[in-house]
Amino acid sequence: MSVDTETFRDPLLSVFQSIVSEVASRIDDSSTIRSRRLQRSAESQLPRIAVQIARREVGLSVAPPSPGTRGLSRGQTASVCAELAWRYVKSAALGDVTGLSLVEAEYVGSTCDAAWLSTLKEYHRYFGISGDKAAIPYVRAAEVGPQVIAIPSGATIGLLADWGTGAGPAQEVLIDISKHDPTILLHLGDIYYSGTTEECRANFLEPVEKLYRKGQPKPVYVIPGNHDMYCGGLGFYELIKQLNPEPIAQRGSFFCLRSEDEAWQILGMDTGFHDISPYAVSDALTRIEDDELAWHCDRVREFSGKTILLSHHQPFSAFAQIGPASPKGEKTAANPHLMKAFESMAALGKISAWFWGHEHTLSIYHPFRGIQRGRCIGHGAIPVSSTDDVYSVVAGLDDIPALIHGTRMGTGIKLWNHGYALLSIEGPICRAEYFDVGSRGQRTVFAEALD
Repeated sequence: MSVDTETFRDPLLSVFQSIVSEVASRIDDSSTIRSRRLQRSAESQLPRIAVQIARREVGLSVAPPSPGTRGLSRGQTASVCAELAWRYVKSAALGDVTGLSLVEAEYVGSTCDAAWLSTLKEYHRYFGISGDKAAIPYVRAAEVGPQVIAIPSGATIGLLADWGTGAGPAQEVLIDISKHDPTILLHLGDIYYSGTTEECRANFLEPVEKLYRKGQPKPVYVIPGNHDMYCGGLGFYELIKQLNPEPIAQRGSFFCLRSEDEAWQILGMDTGFHDISPYAVSDALTRIEDDELAWHCDRVREFSGKTILLSHHQPFSAFAQIGPASPKGEKTAANPHLMKAFESMAALGKISAWFWGHEHTLSIYHPFRGIQRGRCIGHGAIPVSSTDDVYSVVAGLDDIPALIHGTRMGTGIKLWNHGYALLSIEGPICRAEYFDVGSRGQRTVFAEALD
């Protein structure tokens, strides 16, 4: 498994990984061709060091304290410089001015590359953003207005989730999905590590332009995940301004796409706004803003066709704990806030399916608590070791959602496969196909007709 793309739910660690990745890129860009040949590039080395530090911080490993930076090998120096960066991040988040001054002094007197301190200072605006929703430029429903974006009646729609890494697997998946020549591309959130402006450009916009659009004005729409909010959503909200021209531009973090024959509409919902600062999976009990939910209800109420819901977070799961356990240790399979939102919309019209990401798996469920088709397609690009049992049911759930038999994603020698979904609108029917992409190529895992 590519350890440098391991991600963590702590927003400060995610910002830290973003910093280290950017520093590595800057060091490599300034290095001579000869020096890059003589040593392992910073771009491959430093992200791995960041993962080691992050794993230690969340209690997954133990690392010895770092020495000074004098008389060390390049690899040892890189580790110490990264440790200093982590101290800087924590001091900045705590508003510890003395701690920041001490770290800066250590950088100045060390052999660390100048890119470290300059990058840290640029990122300072992100520190302390954890938990501060006021810093996120969320666009309220009143500002979006009753916007409905028309799409062709026979549109083919590519669905990706947890895809924005910019790495080789992500590119392979996009190349594969482009073979179907979809009319529209939708991403269900998470541009890694923390959705900075640079990451949104390099990990999302550039590969989309190069491998999917290829000079054609194909519409692309996105909803935010938790990682997109770890830098205050600044990169995400800049991204949506660049994706599509008027009148098909996305005005906010949620949207409504509607087929011209009024048979289908797709509602993209923002569940990332309330998952800005989870320090463990069980802490995350996200929801949709009240005015946004009312906006989605209006779109369902005014529409006589069928609706497909999109979100980053799961309304339910058999494989990930949702919310904290009760004092008695009881756990729920469903997010009560999102289930209530579903019930509000389902009372107003036909909800045919709900697609989400967040968990890095493909999970195609039998009907559960009123949701006829719950589909997790979070296997977009994040590497997951094939030794990890991603289909292990959480112990102690109040109710266990069941998968449709034979729909698990495949594995290679070391990793679970990546993949995507494809929706093909054909009048009153929408055909859904689910793919995984591995070392043996593309495989259709499951196909169904949504009605």
